[in-house]
Amino acid sequence: MLRVDIVTLFPELLGPAVSLSILGRARERGLVEVRLHNVLDALDGAERADDRPYGGGPGMVMRLEPLARILDTILAEAPAGERRALVVTSAAGRTFRQADAARFAALERLIVVCGRYEGIDERLVSLYGAEELSLGDFVLTGGEIPALAFVDATVRLLDGALNPASLEAESHQGAGLDAPAYTRPPSFRDEAVPAVLLSGDHAKIAAWRREQSRARTAARRPYLDGPP
Repeated sequence: MLRVDIVTLFPELLGPAVSLSILGRARERGLVEVRLHNVLDALDGAERADDRPYGGGPGMVMRLEPLARILDTILAEAPAGERRALVVTSAAGRTFRQADAARFAALERLIVVCGRYEGIDERLVSLYGAEELSLGDFVLTGGEIPALAFVDATVRLLDGALNPASLEAESHQGAGLDAPAYTRPPSFRDEAVPAVLLSGDHAKIAAWRREQSRARTAARRPYLDGPP
């Protein structure tokens, strides 16, 4: 089983999402356990979760102490030698890729700390050996959406979460992007399904899909290698 711990100021944003669709079914099947840790619950008395940045500037920075309390508790309860990763969501982090999801799916625990405001005190990364990951080259209000994306992409790769055949044909699972998909009706508002898909000739269909995958990859993700 993969154990996922998400540290956040807004667990109510994540609670419903982790109970639905493939992620929710994976939890029901015992493939993954997801625990949400509220940073506010780790505050000591009148302590704040954020403070002004040293050196001045706009915005606030998430403080180190309450996050450290949560992480120390998680790590103290974890088995010795556990295979795990600790991720901090950050717009300045390396872009999350499908290979990261595959790497996380092979672990026993994934810990994700959701950034907010102007970010998290940088010392968290060095103290806990965390890796900073971004959802893309844009800025969000907080790290909850990236955290959910990272976890969703990871859990769907766990054995038993999906039909293996569904994974094999996906974008990014191989080298390139998936080919276009169509279903009934065969014609809609003068837009017809490509005739080859209605031909019943599986060899021609496979060749068409490979070519479409190559073309899509070259047009939309030229930095990726196309399918073999």
